[in-house]
Amino acid sequence: MSLSDPEMPAAAMQPQRLTGLLTFLQEAERLKDTLRSGSTRQGRPESTAEHSWRLALMVLLFERELAGVDLSRLMKLCLIHDLGEAISGDVPAPLQRDDDDREKRERADFQTLCASLPADVSRDFLVLWDEYAQAETLEARLAKAFDKLETIKQHHLMPPQSVEFHEFNLTYGRERTDVFPLTRQIRDIVDENTLQILSELRKSAD
Repeated sequence: MSLSDPEMPAAAMQPQRLTGLLTFLQEAERLKDTLRSGSTRQGRPESTAEHSWRLALMVLLFERELAGVDLSRLMKLCLIHDLGEAISGDVPAPLQRDDDDREKRERADFQTLCASLPADVSRDFLVLWDEYAQAETLEARLAKAFDKLETIKQHHLMPPQSVEFHEFNLTYGRERTDVFPLTRQIRDIVDENTLQILSELRKSAD
């Protein structure tokens, strides 16, 4: 196979398609500046991009325990699920309401972000976004479960927060994390960590 072989992996592509993909990549960079309610261990506000990266890394760590799961699709869901927040930002979980049209707004924002993409890529991305939102497939339900677990694990690394903050973590996303034996097992450990933090906070308040 020569370097000019058209069947060679990573062959050159049509300029217009390439431009569309690179434009999307630049627009998606906004997610680095989209801040969440949590922070890093040093107290710096965490970006949604950082959350999505660690969520994907978390899934990769448990690859061997995810037999029968389409890992590639699961990783795609993790990377795409919060991209709409690049437009309108993140809504902290305690402030989310069932009647706030958040999902509809984020879907529209995601479509706006995908405007530069070639039609086939945009269509595939929207299918993934809808799959995550509807949580009807194995991979989507797992993505949602790991999403909640990563969030709480990040909360454990933050500088000291209030008792109320960590009490919320004990119930946050439980309907997602308790679906699978693996994520329920991880949740048990996560909750133990939360209870330990709460105990220390209450002792220091006495």
